[in-house]
Amino acid sequence: MPNRILLVEDDREISQLIESHLKQENYIVCTAFDGEEAGVLLQKEKFDLILLDLMLPKMNGMELLKRIRETSVVPILIISAKDSDIDKVMGLGFGADDYLNKPFSMVVLTARVQAAIRRVTQYIQADSNPDLQTIQFKDIILDLHLFSVQVRGEIIQLTSKEFQILKLFLSHQSKVFTKEQIYQLIWEDAYLGNENAINVHIRRLREKIEEDPSNPQYIRTVWGIGYKLGV
Repeated sequence: MPNRILLVEDDREISQLIESHLKQENYIVCTAFDGEEAGVLLQKEKFDLILLDLMLPKMNGMELLKRIRETSVVPILIISAKDSDIDKVMGLGFGADDYLNKPFSMVVLTARVQAAIRRVTQYIQADSNPDLQTIQFKDIILDLHLFSVQVRGEIIQLTSKEFQILKLFLSHQSKVFTKEQIYQLIWEDAYLGNENAINVHIRRLREKIEEDPSNPQYIRTVWGIGYKLGV
């Protein structure tokens, strides 16, 4: 069954171009031209991915992103002409999975969309071993089948990227990962010094699972190298 994408873009010419291309790639595409219209669609329908512009009328993209993340972990790919580091950090900090600057090629967009949907599909389908349902480390229980995480008995809502990062560490409990390795494994893309994306996701993950994020016990920094599980 084709994957469903919600495209939220107020420039109708750009929206039509993206919609036409993605439909040729066998995606079902629904369009919204402002934040409020997108919010209504999200209440009525389910989507496998959201393409979200930031500069939207009625409700801007950042506000819509925050509202979506209150109830959903659907992959969100920001597509925006705003290319400052602050905008990227804010978008990733509010829970976006990826950030693509305009103008971009349709080939790059399609690759990012495919990668985001593939990652989520892999984790929803859980592990290739059907008997492996959970991974546990100290007070963390990661359920591969329900795509959920418990920390100290409390259900914690993670974005898809945060879930993937945590699963990476829990699946390799003695391994130190460099930022380059994390980026290549989670983003499935070449690492070009994209430290902001990694730093923001690690910080947000720590805020959700650590009792004291400034003194992390689960995901620890290995100075000059990267990160490891706090074993």
